[in-house]
Amino acid sequence: MDVTNQTPRVPLSKFKRTKIIATVGPATNSYDAIAELIAAGVNGLRLNFSHGNYEERDEQIAWIRKASKAYGKPVAIIQDLQGPKIRLGDFEGIINVQKGQSLQFGYQADIERSGVIPTQYDLSKKVKRGERLFLYDGKIRTIVTSVKDGVVHAEAKNAGILIQRKGINLPDTDFAGDIITAKDKKDIAFGSERDIDYVALSFVQTAADIEQLRKRLKSLGSTARIIAKIETKASIDNLEEIIEATDSVMVARGDLAIETAAEAVPIVQRRIIGLGLAQAKPTIVATQMLASMTETPEPTRAEVSDVATAVILGADCVMLSDETANGQYPIEAVSVMKRVTTYTEQNNPLTVQFPDHPHKSLQSAVSKAIIGLAESLPATAIVAETQTGNTALQIVSRRPVMPLIAVTPDKRVAQQLAIVFGTKAYVRPVDPLAATKLTNWLLQNKVLAKGNIIVTASGKHPGVVGTTDTIKVRVL
Repeated sequence: MDVTNQTPRVPLSKFKRTKIIATVGPATNSYDAIAELIAAGVNGLRLNFSHGNYEERDEQIAWIRKASKAYGKPVAIIQDLQGPKIRLGDFEGIINVQKGQSLQFGYQADIERSGVIPTQYDLSKKVKRGERLFLYDGKIRTIVTSVKDGVVHAEAKNAGILIQRKGINLPDTDFAGDIITAKDKKDIAFGSERDIDYVALSFVQTAADIEQLRKRLKSLGSTARIIAKIETKASIDNLEEIIEATDSVMVARGDLAIETAAEAVPIVQRRIIGLGLAQAKPTIVATQMLASMTETPEPTRAEVSDVATAVILGADCVMLSDETANGQYPIEAVSVMKRVTTYTEQNNPLTVQFPDHPHKSLQSAVSKAIIGLAESLPATAIVAETQTGNTALQIVSRRPVMPLIAVTPDKRVAQQLAIVFGTKAYVRPVDPLAATKLTNWLLQNKVLAKGNIIVTASGKHPGVVGTTDTIKVRVL
């Protein structure tokens, strides 16, 4: 039995519209923990490919699908690629740095013999004189003074300490399409043979990076969609083209705050969500949303406000990282996030509106008409038949006041729609009466009620992509 043939557990009136993504890690590395996350309100699970091995990933994917089936709702699996591992290498103890000090960095250097600080990535092939090089989450800021014989020379602009394996940020450096590493290519090939719904690309700089990944996925026969992680200065400079090229976008606020400035992140976040709405691309707000809950059972007031702000701005998803991967209270963190998102949705006095995307289409025009009709009736729900999920994306990008019920014959599409705002997806075979049969079933299961008005979007050629051209009104 398909997961979407089970009796729905949540009535339509209590349906959470902003979706939640949680990261699987040591704190949630069991079937029971994953099942609890899904029951608590998680719609997508992120697998961080910076850690772990393939045997663990296979086990986690199996657990997610089993728990999804047991609970009766589609869940998206997100493969988060590591990207270029730009970190300091291994060395003993700490390095004390003084302001004005000259530092040398070399790929896998032996600091004991040469005094050159080791790195896990060959910076000498990419950086140029005058570029900024930030170490240890921006705690030490340096400027490159020269590059010679594979060694990068830099001048420290402030004092501090360095510890092995800490991250390096290069806001001025052009990686020239070289962000998919040998490890990533191996991981992509692994994911293409598994039940993966999204691939998240780290350190995106240009739209060409997205196209490179898309070609690779296509050549491997993968139907996974792409999430562009916005976390570099270059990605902000090329934001519109990146969002145009990708399927979804993540505001990865950790590295983004180092590469730009902490005060710039809220403005960038608003811009990304606005472009996502305009281009019908789902948006994910990530990093430190409930960071204090890695160690305490309650969030700070500022964290609650941060989650609520993402909801008010119109984000599709809010994401938990360390909170569920390594935290002491993973289930509680999801429960808090669900409470905050639901309360904000039910009491939000604001409506965020963004201009339409300039590229008009029949699909976008039909979507606009559907919402206008549904809101004027007013309808209880919109039901959309969709082969690829695009009809659903077009409709919910306009943020209708009622939920969208998507009917698709494709299980992968239902799983991908799991992290799309306000959308509840059901898998049903291609049928001219697919929407009618589904709403009858939802009526029998008391998700819908007698007298409810439903607006249905469908096509006269069921199962054919891009043929949504019919709008029907039905009173149950």
